[in-house]
Amino acid sequence: MDRKKETVYYSSFNSSFLGEVFIASTVKGVCYVDFLTSERNFIKNLKKRFHAQILKEDSKNDEARSQLKEFLSGRRKSFDCRLDLKGTSFERKVWFFLKKIPYGETRSYKEVAEAIGHPKAFRAVGMANARNPIPLIIPCHRIIKSNGEPGGYGHGTGVKKRLLDFEKIHGF
Repeated sequence: MDRKKETVYYSSFNSSFLGEVFIASTVKGVCYVDFLTSERNFIKNLKKRFHAQILKEDSKNDEARSQLKEFLSGRRKSFDCRLDLKGTSFERKVWFFLKKIPYGETRSYKEVAEAIGHPKAFRAVGMANARNPIPLIIPCHRIIKSNGEPGGYGHGTGVKKRLLDFEKIHGF
């Protein structure tokens, strides 16, 4: 049986805060977000993650692009765009918990592990965080070490600190 190849549509916009922000979606929803990278690297990473036809198509990402722009201007505190998350059941459990962390607040890796029913899995929570394909929309930057230090972040701890400070400034 010949399976039809999935299509991933991507677009981007410029943010004064994070440079060019890239968004990719399937027909189900947003599947990948990245920033502080080039279009070439973004497409390369898309090809690694998805066995799909990749097309540049702004209209397929209008809703997510609009919400991300509002978030990065301090006018949006949460996202309600559709998502197409691909990950293990544990990763998805972590990511869904992260979406519930209020804007401007943080939780420790340990607190997340306890909240999802795996109290000793704080390192696995860190790995799930690192594999988050949709940063900002799924706010992995809000997870910190128990001692208050920022912990790791795919775009560097400096960016993580800037995002946390940004949320404190723009909070309600």
